[in-house]
Amino acid sequence: MPRGSDRLRKGILVSVISSVIILFDYITKRIIVEKVLLHDYIDLLPFLRIVHVENKGAAFGLFTQFGNNIFILISVCAIICIVAYLIRLPIGLELYSLSLILGGAIGNLIDRIRIGKVIDFVDVYVGNWHWPAFNVADSALTVGIILFLIASLKAGRHSKGT
Repeated sequence: MPRGSDRLRKGILVSVISSVIILFDYITKRIIVEKVLLHDYIDLLPFLRIVHVENKGAAFGLFTQFGNNIFILISVCAIICIVAYLIRLPIGLELYSLSLILGGAIGNLIDRIRIGKVIDFVDVYVGNWHWPAFNVADSALTVGIILFLIASLKAGRHSKGT
């Protein structure tokens, strides 16, 4: 298969995966904003509820004191680095994982640019202990990072000859 064809396939894969994440993230956040009042919740299961919270910080609401502009800058730099790295990758687990990370990063960046904060809405809890609320973009970032680590560990194992 010609090299240009591989680049086209990679571009289509990355675009489709990241676009699905961005679209699903945007749609779910819009539904939450329209249907659930800020700080209100809807119980789904004994350990899961839909909430409506706004995150002005980074992961888990940390570093709110730095302001939104620094998170926009960090996101843009991360996206540029991910795209630069994606260009060099063959089709495989690393490409899929970085496509998820790219979609998640862009999804949350859209919120930061559009409204100055990120809408989170999934609340997982046990008793009174709650995991910090998250969204589709955060889920894609987390799954992408885990898959990237798995791919990296596999690649490291193969390079050592085991």
